[in-house]
Amino acid sequence: MRIPRSHRIPSALLILVVAGSQIGCKSGAKREDPLLQLSAAESLVEGQRLMGIEKYSQARKYLTHAFEVEPNSASGREALLLVADSLYKQGGSPNLVQAEAKYRDFLNRFPTSDRAPYVQLQIGNSLAGRVERPDRDQSVTRSALTAYEDLMRLYPTSDEAASGRERLGALRGKLGEHEFEVARFYYRYGIPVATAGRLNYLLANYPEYAEKDKVYYYLGLALNRMGKPEEAAQWFDKLREEFPQSELVGDIPAARG
Repeated sequence: MRIPRSHRIPSALLILVVAGSQIGCKSGAKREDPLLQLSAAESLVEGQRLMGIEKYSQARKYLTHAFEVEPNSASGREALLLVADSLYKQGGSPNLVQAEAKYRDFLNRFPTSDRAPYVQLQIGNSLAGRVERPDRDQSVTRSALTAYEDLMRLYPTSDEAASGRERLGALRGKLGEHEFEVARFYYRYGIPVATAGRLNYLLANYPEYAEKDKVYYYLGLALNRMGKPEEAAQWFDKLREEFPQSELVGDIPAARG
């Protein structure tokens, strides 16, 4: 049976009716989401429970809700911090980037919080977890170093400052190793002046660098190539005196006659 043209629903109106019904269904589904019925405190408790069993992605849904519902309450503050912790504990470079951002967000919002030393430590830890190998770019390493230095400057008597100080040494060691790798690269490509310059910079700026036997050895080699055998001999002698057990002692070239 054909419907008379005058009784037909215009196509544009039909589209609006269907779209409206879909929006209504979606709104109804949203209202039925049990998460949205929880208070900040209730959502925080569930988020903490899920954190305890290491279901970090699920926990973040509840913790994010707790913060969004009451961002300035005690529950909201704790939830924001736990969101950052969940990202940090889940690990992986993308999560650590987000964790750092969340920790910084917490400090920006609540700079006088008694958790501030912990948060500053975690900023450093989030960066330290992303450092590259010594032969790669070390910009993240330097940022981590700055974060730990800020921790010790701002909260010098805190337990977190002591932890940051310990990790600072390891990072400085990585930066020292980076300088050595660059210097060795210059040596391999026949640029002894740059080699010597980089190694002298390493000794001046990272005196705690543990593998100085390598530094002394390559300084001697570089100076030999530069036609300075007397200066080279001084570094080789230093290598023998300070690191007599080093394998590099046996590789010291014979003195030129």
